[in-house]
Amino acid sequence: MLGFEFGYSVADPLTLVLWEAQFGDFANTAQVIIDNFIASSEVKWQQPCDLVLLLPHGHEGQGPEHSSARLERYLSLCAADNIRVCIPTTAAQYFHLLRRQVRDAKRIPLVVMTPKSTLRHPGTMSNPREVADGAFELVLDDARAKDKDAVRRILACSGKVYFDLQAEQEKRRNPEIAVVRIEQLYPFPEWNVSNVLGAYAHAREVVWVQEEPQNQGAWNFVRQRIADSLPFGRAIRYVGRPESPNTATGSLKAHRREQAALVNAAFS
Repeated sequence: MLGFEFGYSVADPLTLVLWEAQFGDFANTAQVIIDNFIASSEVKWQQPCDLVLLLPHGHEGQGPEHSSARLERYLSLCAADNIRVCIPTTAAQYFHLLRRQVRDAKRIPLVVMTPKSTLRHPGTMSNPREVADGAFELVLDDARAKDKDAVRRILACSGKVYFDLQAEQEKRRNPEIAVVRIEQLYPFPEWNVSNVLGAYAHAREVVWVQEEPQNQGAWNFVRQRIADSLPFGRAIRYVGRPESPNTATGSLKAHRREQAALVNAAFS
């Protein structure tokens, strides 16, 4: 199926072709097409492609096979601006991301991580003006951080975990913590990350928060890239699940316990 969609996107460059997996792991058996065609067709054969992969991805307590689209696999394929990997967290961001995909003169495949729980999450809603105006933002700053000089810790993240951090921040109302979202992981927006993080002049540390185990997700991809974007003397550290050969627990109770622990660790 994915091979057919790749061919369709190649044959008809004026059509927006989207392939959606019911759950993220459904792309596992399509990995041959992803590796040999989607990620490398241009460098091997000068064959451009702008196929969009919509891959549900997010730890929601539904078991290992429903939790991960293997974000780390796609990030390991990234080189020479061959694909885009994004995790939009608002309706407007998603709209502008697809609009950019259609309008961009350079045809590049797009991988979108789309958590199922955010389909109905009130925090993802956008007003009509946000959809009608503007463009896709590579990095979203913390709109609640009014006094940037008071911030001492920046929580950087991508995707669904932002809403857990946001909910905790609303409970604690800690002016010393800001939550920043990186909406595009590749090509990594170095300037945008540096510009947003640099605005917090008194922040002593940056914490990367993710739901995935430490050996998975985006941590190994972003850690040095974020570090290179920070002013001299600032450090970046990790908060999330420990390393694991499995993507997620199969127990809803264990999931909730793990999720609460990592959110608490980000704020502690």
